[in-house]
Amino acid sequence: MTMRRQVLLFFISSLGFVYGQVSYSIPEEMEKGSLVCNVARDLGLDSKRLKAGRARIHSGDSAEYLELSRDRGVLLIRERIDREALCGDTTPCALHLQMILENPMEMFRITIEITDINDNAPSFASNEKRFEISESAVIGSKFVLQKAIDADIGTNGLQSYSLQPTSNFALKLENQADGSKKVEMVLQKPLDREQEEKISLLLTATDGGQPRMSGTMQIFVNVLDANDNAPVFTKPVYKATITENSPKGTSVITVCATDKDRGSNGEISYAMSNNNPRLSNLFQINPKTGDVVLTGAIDYEKTKLFQIDIEATDNGGLSDSSKILVEITDVNDNSPQIKILSKSDTILEDSPENTVISMLSVNDPDFEKNGEVKCQINDDIPYKILNTLNGFYSLVTEMALDREIASQYNITVTCSDEGVPSLSSSVTLTLQISDVNDNAPVFERSSYEAYIVENNTPGLSIFTVKATDADWNQNARVSYILEDSSVNGVPVSSYVSVSADSGVIHAVRSLDYEHIKDFHFRVKSQDGGSPPLSSNVTVKILIQDQNDNPPQVLYPVQTGGSVVAEMVPRSADVGYLVTKVVAVDVDSGQNAWLSYKLQKATDRALFEVGLQNGEIRTIRQVSDKDAVKQRLTVIVEDNGQPSRSATVIVNVAVADSFPEVLSEFTDFTHDKEYKDNLTFYLVLALAVVSFLFITCLVVIISVKIYRWRQSRILYQSKLPVIPYYPPRYSDTLGTGTLPHVYNYEVCRTTDSRKSDCKFGRAGSQNVLIMEPSSTGTMQRIQSDRNILDEPDSPLEQKPPNPDWRFTQGQRPGPSGATGGPEVAMGTGPWPQPPTEAEQLQALMAAANEVSEATATLGPGTMGLSTRYSPQFTLQHVPDYRQNVYIPGSTATLTSNPQQQQQQQQATAQQALPPPQAGAQAEPPKAAQTPASKKKSTKKEKK
Repeated sequence: MTMRRQVLLFFISSLGFVYGQVSYSIPEEMEKGSLVCNVARDLGLDSKRLKAGRARIHSGDSAEYLELSRDRGVLLIRERIDREALCGDTTPCALHLQMILENPMEMFRITIEITDINDNAPSFASNEKRFEISESAVIGSKFVLQKAIDADIGTNGLQSYSLQPTSNFALKLENQADGSKKVEMVLQKPLDREQEEKISLLLTATDGGQPRMSGTMQIFVNVLDANDNAPVFTKPVYKATITENSPKGTSVITVCATDKDRGSNGEISYAMSNNNPRLSNLFQINPKTGDVVLTGAIDYEKTKLFQIDIEATDNGGLSDSSKILVEITDVNDNSPQIKILSKSDTILEDSPENTVISMLSVNDPDFEKNGEVKCQINDDIPYKILNTLNGFYSLVTEMALDREIASQYNITVTCSDEGVPSLSSSVTLTLQISDVNDNAPVFERSSYEAYIVENNTPGLSIFTVKATDADWNQNARVSYILEDSSVNGVPVSSYVSVSADSGVIHAVRSLDYEHIKDFHFRVKSQDGGSPPLSSNVTVKILIQDQNDNPPQVLYPVQTGGSVVAEMVPRSADVGYLVTKVVAVDVDSGQNAWLSYKLQKATDRALFEVGLQNGEIRTIRQVSDKDAVKQRLTVIVEDNGQPSRSATVIVNVAVADSFPEVLSEFTDFTHDKEYKDNLTFYLVLALAVVSFLFITCLVVIISVKIYRWRQSRILYQSKLPVIPYYPPRYSDTLGTGTLPHVYNYEVCRTTDSRKSDCKFGRAGSQNVLIMEPSSTGTMQRIQSDRNILDEPDSPLEQKPPNPDWRFTQGQRPGPSGATGGPEVAMGTGPWPQPPTEAEQLQALMAAANEVSEATATLGPGTMGLSTRYSPQFTLQHVPDYRQNVYIPGSTATLTSNPQQQQQQQQATAQQALPPPQAGAQAEPPKAAQTPASKKKSTKKEKK
């Protein structure tokens, strides 16, 4: 068994394909799975290319005899190949295959020639043949024998015949035009029915294969009486033409043979001598008339020419043979057959021109023009079809594609032949265009403006920006990004945020129109492609005003510790401009339109306020009956919805002179607000009170224990108590009034933080600014001389401060002496009263202690500067820890009842001489809470 191989490669570069052709030769009847060839090696391909290109074999209309192994790159036998069944008598017998590769598309042509093997023995149509030969047959008479059939070809086909025995007959072989041999038996020796009536012969047909194979047929000869003329055909070869698809019963041709004999020996019968069953199914011959008719369907595409062997035999057994050649003419009865060899379902929109998207195989089995095919596609698509090889077409792109214009194409390929009438067929390919990120997002507007009312809730949705992308899927997925920028030096991200998915812009914080009225920023839209494309847009946020600010009064200024008064002379006429209330509103628009109204006034009939300008004018003539102190409350309202307002108090002094104003405005007070520090003061007061309570509790217990121990020592000593009488006590005549007069300098103020007496300068000529402390000082200056001239004149008394007490160590006399035992008070007069110098020294020390204690008081108390000589009553003498008498106060001093009782008992007891007085201890300075300061201030006002 031999194998031939030819490799032919050629290239077509104009269309971007590489085509190659290889030829192989294999014997028929190879086993399944047998190796045919290494096609990958012969074509210069490797197995990876076969796998990546999804290599496959296209065999056309023939059966799938071969298969391709992609892993090995070889062709294998898939089905046993019978050359005789595949090609019959046709030589050479070959399989024409195409191997298709993708990515990129390539096609290779493979021709497999099937060589014959000696697998068929010669055979005869029948096992025997009978002849009736007249004895009168002349030498040289011919008797046609049936030819043997060998399906093999070449040397494996039929080669020779032999006839045994050869006593009467010899075998004659004659070559014919079609290459076959005509077998005849020739009489070479006259027959003699009397010697031999029946003769048996054996015809053997032998081929030329190795080993040789043969077939036999038995010939029986019956010798008859004389019939010395054989039939003779009029033509050695008959030719006929018939169109394909002719109906059954169509007459093909009529043959004729003649016989010179008469009678029964001259009667001729016709028959088809072919042993091919296919011909007997297609044609029949009338044995009497020799008329050949069509009995089956004939197809030009299957067989173009038929050869029919016919035989004419007379009754004497003599015969003659001839041949009929039936030529089939083509009819355009086949439409072009379109087969898709390879196709792409999707293609990128940025694919270059002439990109192959499909390969087609078009075949029309008709002949000549009936088989000439032209293919075309619909005109409204950017594609074209090219004829690459005979019967093969490529579908390629004609121009650049754009998925945004058309995302899918239905390409209809129509192929038509040149027959009359023309036949056509079509196939439709659906091609999807894959998206490429070639479009950036586009905003609906070139810029955006949005409005938001100030004082918004953080997180409030302001509005939405929207961008669209003409691409598809991930390339069209738009996300929104806030670009970095600043607004007044602050990052814009602290004002707004952008939702990445929806484009909703939210306010990050509450906006204030008074702080910022508008700002702008940029939002970028970016798609999800790779690389991503983006665009941006400017967004401007306009903040709308809200009436969230009340009016602010600029004039008159409301001070915390002074009184502002506008002076109006009593000679003022109607329309006199007293002052003007100046106010502003930081809002805008109608929220800042202010109106002024007089809410409250001491005398409404005297003043009016301008609704728009805030000017306070007199509406009538000022008279002497009008009060000097005029208090006006002006309300300032804006025009917002709802409106906001502010009030201002305007003090007006109706007077012609400054002293008159001072005398009338002494009672003007100005409350101090402690709203900001109220919580702090309350907590501090609670802590101080708790600490003082615990401290006092500990001190009281300690004092009680100390007194209890001292009383025990005193009782054990049993010393008499000597009462103390101050000098000139007897001069009081028992009235309890001291003869000396003490002068006071008092400076009062309602604000503990302002201890100086001063006059403020007015902002204008008719404005007077006064503090309550200044009014007290003015009264003191005016009445100081009267007070000094009248030593016994009573002063206004105010309730004593319980903190102004002397400690036990501060008292003069025995109770204040150090180093000696405590002596009970009120036990009797001292045997040796202290001298006047000692009494004066004790009184001065007590006055200094009172001055120091007064300086520690909180707000609402009066600062004291005293010069006095106290007048003592009997109940005041023993104990200086009582409340100090303060001139100018209307309060009645009260003593400790226990101390009063001890003092009354002291008059009846005999007192002991006082011990040596020691150094007096410094009194503790009392601390005050804000609450006590405020209470003290209210007492001062009374």
